[in-house]
Amino acid sequence: MKKTKYILIFLVMSALAVYAFGDIYTTVGNAIKKGDAKALSAHFSSKVDLTILNKEDVYSKSQAEQILVAFFNKNKPSDFKIMHKGVSKEGAKYAIGNLKTTNGLTFRTYFFIKSHMGSEIVHELRFEKE
Repeated sequence: MKKTKYILIFLVMSALAVYAFGDIYTTVGNAIKKGDAKALSAHFSSKVDLTILNKEDVYSKSQAEQILVAFFNKNKPSDFKIMHKGVSKEGAKYAIGNLKTTNGLTFRTYFFIKSHMGSEIVHELRFEKE
């Protein structure tokens, strides 16, 4: 009986944690939709592969945040929708979405996530003009 009680408490707490924090797709998607570079970069690995239009490089977390601030200032998001999400054979998660901006542009957006020490971390983020 005591064991069942602890299992039940564990399951309830796990469900609450998922509800409170949401999944990584939702968290990253909401940060993109709001144009919140700080919230987005909170989920980056220490080095992130960032592509905006045709400029691709590996940046530190803080450099990537600054670049995203400039990108979102120039291209204020009006909507973001994830069109597809999945998991690779190696276990990396990915999502493909469309970012619509107030200046009428649409960017195909990709992000790739890997698990690292129990956390899901964004390793790559791409914005390509449609």
